[in-house]
Amino acid sequence: MKLLVPPGVYAPQEDTALLAGVLDAVPIRAGERVLDIGTGSGALALDAARRGARVTAVDVSWRAVHTTRLNAWRAGLRVRAVRGDLCAPVAGETFDVIVSNPPYVPAPGRAWGPRGAARAWDAGLDGRMLLDRICRDAPQLLRPGGTLLLVHSALSGAGRTLEHLGAAGLDAAVVEHRRVPFGPVLRGRRDWLRRQGLLAQAQDDEELVVIRAERPR
Repeated sequence: MKLLVPPGVYAPQEDTALLAGVLDAVPIRAGERVLDIGTGSGALALDAARRGARVTAVDVSWRAVHTTRLNAWRAGLRVRAVRGDLCAPVAGETFDVIVSNPPYVPAPGRAWGPRGAARAWDAGLDGRMLLDRICRDAPQLLRPGGTLLLVHSALSGAGRTLEHLGAAGLDAAVVEHRRVPFGPVLRGRRDWLRRQGLLAQAQDDEELVVIRAERPR
């Protein structure tokens, strides 16, 4: 089924597909609980629901929440979609699998967070405005033996993600990666990224990485 993606909601792209491929390889038994942080159009949430999981999808955008609910209804799937800031709406709950494709694009500094459509990709000077919070908060929601899957650009520092998740008690590793051409946002920031030292002079693509982290039983 083709997803409905209205203006202002993040449409599934290469990072979504890369993360979905890794999610497909994670064993999910019927009735297990899955959390999708930053669900956008609900693509990953629906993938998990098709496998019989009980899925909760969170997004800070009401438009994304309504889009996920609509796409789930069209697919005949049950997804609990709620609005909120990352892990806050599910504080105190636990999950067998957590999946997230959060905003991770480095952006010129501002004294406040991004607004409008840019909330789906802008993530501060180093691209870690939300990544660091997910690394801090998501491990607390994982059940023993649970799995966290996280996709982001290597421009945002995969090593730092591994370090933070390890400090949180998870066994973490990069399990998939793919080089993709710059999209319009990064093309427009190419010179700025080079001045920041985040991009080599001859580089015109980015590396996407998927990190898998396990909570020991």
